[in-house]
Amino acid sequence: MRGLASQAPGAGPDPEPEPARGTHQAVITALVVFAALALLVSACATGGTGARDEGPAHDQSGAAAAVAPSASPAPSSSGRPGPAEVVRLIKTDPLVSTEVKRGLRPCAADDYAIDTSYGDLTGGTAEDVVVNVLTCGDGVGVGSYVYREQNGSYENVFQAEEPPVYAQIDRGDLVVSKQVYEKGDPVSNPSGENVITYRWSGSRFAQEYFWHNDYGTVVEDTPSPVPEA
Repeated sequence: MRGLASQAPGAGPDPEPEPARGTHQAVITALVVFAALALLVSACATGGTGARDEGPAHDQSGAAAAVAPSASPAPSSSGRPGPAEVVRLIKTDPLVSTEVKRGLRPCAADDYAIDTSYGDLTGGTAEDVVVNVLTCGDGVGVGSYVYREQNGSYENVFQAEEPPVYAQIDRGDLVVSKQVYEKGDPVSNPSGENVITYRWSGSRFAQEYFWHNDYGTVVEDTPSPVPEA
């Protein structure tokens, strides 16, 4: 028939004409520009500045530092204050009497008459420190103190300054001995002794036991003979 154009055998229908690629690209570019202009106009209308409308960004490192506990000074390698530190601790402690501080002097060179014990008395994270301040001549105790480590420093939690006095640790308790002198007793021979046991109650030391010892008054000038075997 004349109304149909002849086609080669096996050939399909003619493809439809494709729109020019330049037309598509122009349309996409126009859409992008329009969207950008719309966002800019919206931001200007609300007085905002884009992402910073929500407020300044939080400093995460600063927030973590505020939540974490403050760092404490690191303890010494042994975890115990040395003799020089103990002396400085006594001299700078406002609870220690002026008399004790005034008498705290080297007996020879840098050697102070101080006895120091370490142990667990208060259940803290570090050992407690028991300090006895003595006289240089006869070793009489003029002050006994207990220091508890708290946040990197030592806190005075007990003191006894009625000489002669001596404190020590006994199976987790604080035992304080106070010698009793009658009139005319020499320093080397007290008439008796009061022994008081204190136990940590969570915030302070409370008296747990008390007993008194009377010493004998008979003192021989000559040594006793050695018993025969």
